[in-house]
Amino acid sequence: MTKIIRAKPFIKWAGGKGALLGQINGMLPHVFFTNKDVTYVEPFVGGGALLFYVLNHFPTIKRVIINDINEDLIACYKIIKEEPKSLIGVLNGFDNIFWDLDQEEKKRYYYLIRGKYNQRNSNVLQQAAMFYFLNHTCFNGLYRVNSNSDFNVPFGKNSINRICNPDLIMADHTILNKVNVTILCGSYQQVLRHIRKFNKVFFYLDPPYLPISVTSYFKQYSNSPFEKEEQVELKYFCDIISNKGGLFMLSNSDCRTEDGASYFEQLYSEYYCHHVSAKRFINAHGDRRASTSEVLICNYKNKSFFRNP
Repeated sequence: MTKIIRAKPFIKWAGGKGALLGQINGMLPHVFFTNKDVTYVEPFVGGGALLFYVLNHFPTIKRVIINDINEDLIACYKIIKEEPKSLIGVLNGFDNIFWDLDQEEKKRYYYLIRGKYNQRNSNVLQQAAMFYFLNHTCFNGLYRVNSNSDFNVPFGKNSINRICNPDLIMADHTILNKVNVTILCGSYQQVLRHIRKFNKVFFYLDPPYLPISVTSYFKQYSNSPFEKEEQVELKYFCDIISNKGGLFMLSNSDCRTEDGASYFEQLYSEYYCHHVSAKRFINAHGDRRASTSEVLICNYKNKSFFRNP
């Protein structure tokens, strides 16, 4: 009997929402169950855990807009959508070399590919494939760059026996072609230019989190900072969505002000703020991968409907 592979993230991503999907599902707007031709927007798509979840479970979604500032991540999305077999071919080449090596040789090969990746003189397909390879062989699936924008995560010892998962890549390809998908790279703000009517549009925003403490802040996905000033700008962006008649849900850390108040509850005081518990697996220290409090902020109650056009 052929095993059915369901679409899901093709990479590991810090802050991925796989562990929160059950809680997020319970807080999705009622539009997913009632309205037709819904547009789903993720301005910070990352690994896309919620993206693939909603595409698997909600046939009401007819249009998708995803965006991220990471060029190679977005290149992977585009290649998987448009020419997945080309990516599979390059990744199989990595597999054929990598798994015949002993551990020390694997490590040397990893740093060889990392150095080539950081030179950034390969074509889009090769660059995206190296990004994929590094994500699956680096320490803990981290993506981190230094001040020169060079990927600097060390080699990771892991138990996987293949880098390429062709069945998963093809499942993701299939679902990304079931709906009208626009794939963008750059500032999250550009997604607004691709929306004419907001009455059936739902935004899920998962920006780089503010740290709960200085030691928990491992930056960074790119060389672009996303600190308190950028969080305030994002709040204004959410106000625009709300004023235009769209709905949004935003995730972030449950960081606190000096007096112990919730920073995001104060920043988004006119919206609904929910506290959820999330288990994080990205920490370098296994004993610190415990549950942590996060916030989900919405401009609707759980049973909200979109206003009629």
